[in-house]
Amino acid sequence: MSAPVLHGTPVTRAALAVAAAVSALALSACGVVDTIGGSGDSEPSAKGDDITVGLLLPDKDTARFETFDHPIFTKEVASLTHGKGKVLYANAEASPDTQSRQFRRMVDRKVDIVLVDAVDAKAIEPEVRRAKDAGIPVIAYDRLARGPVDAYVSHDNELVGEVQGRAIMTALGSKAETSEIVMMNGDPADPNTARFKEGALDEFRNKVRIAKAYDTDKWSPVAAETNMKKAIQAVGLKNIAAVYSANDGMAGAVIDAMKKAGATRIPPVTGQDANLDAVQRVVSGEQYMTVYKSFLDEATQAAQMAVYKVQGKDIQYDALTHDTVAGPDGRKIPATLVPVVSLTRDNIKDTVVADGVYSVSQICTPAYAADCAAIGLH
Repeated sequence: MSAPVLHGTPVTRAALAVAAAVSALALSACGVVDTIGGSGDSEPSAKGDDITVGLLLPDKDTARFETFDHPIFTKEVASLTHGKGKVLYANAEASPDTQSRQFRRMVDRKVDIVLVDAVDAKAIEPEVRRAKDAGIPVIAYDRLARGPVDAYVSHDNELVGEVQGRAIMTALGSKAETSEIVMMNGDPADPNTARFKEGALDEFRNKVRIAKAYDTDKWSPVAAETNMKKAIQAVGLKNIAAVYSANDGMAGAVIDAMKKAGATRIPPVTGQDANLDAVQRVVSGEQYMTVYKSFLDEATQAAQMAVYKVQGKDIQYDALTHDTVAGPDGRKIPATLVPVVSLTRDNIKDTVVADGVYSVSQICTPAYAADCAAIGLH
């Protein structure tokens, strides 16, 4: 398998089955998880295992957050603290105002550290500053929040866009110069969106015509389907040679819109997150590819960073934050950047199956049995 790497480091292969199977409910029974309802460089005093880590995730439409990131993160905190550490968890369900309230509540409860995957990177800045003033470190997770964050853990997001764009160019081949494509970008309030777009445009520039491009508020599949209908009306279904979709939720909506418009063959459509339904669409050929990002690596390393920061384990913390990214103010922020892989029909077994994200039986349900057999997935 030929896979993109970051700084020459290959993607870590590890079994996710156990981690993904650990539910928040089970951990709560062990006293590890507390939940808040939905709807810089701080220097805390070193603590032992009895710590509280705040985890703020942005939405439930993106399947990975509830299915993988949250339980994996919680399990790793428990492991690192001998079962004594607590994760105070909240999901904003795509509302910046809800996330701000959740963040304030965590500061009021004097958690030891907060990890935030911001719904809106700019809107959350006052809460990051409030935590800083309270002596609570903040780690930006998956998306780079504004304000005095202590560290950042994510992926090389420009590389994500490059991988998506390169996939489309490969699919179009010699027809690229005479082809028209549609770009379905993510939420402009998400700083990753600009990086994804920049990476994709580097691959498209002067090589293919972008007929229509849309930003998608809150990454909403409903909004993406509406925009795709507009694109079909403006460009013509038969004239759309490919669709750059920044993530899997929107990819599914884009494909649905084309089917409803009468498409009998779906042109290449990209995605991101390796959601189960997206992997199944890749198997069937409806979706051309998705970007697989190791949830285990990202969530596990984020938990390690949080615990090491609170416990004052500087050597271990510094070893994890060996990269840097530039914040909006130009400040260099210590970071961990996890590599990404282009998932296609050719490498499903070597990626999400090998890592234990999904079993073959989960992917190859009766509806996809024939397609799985055709690509040797059994």
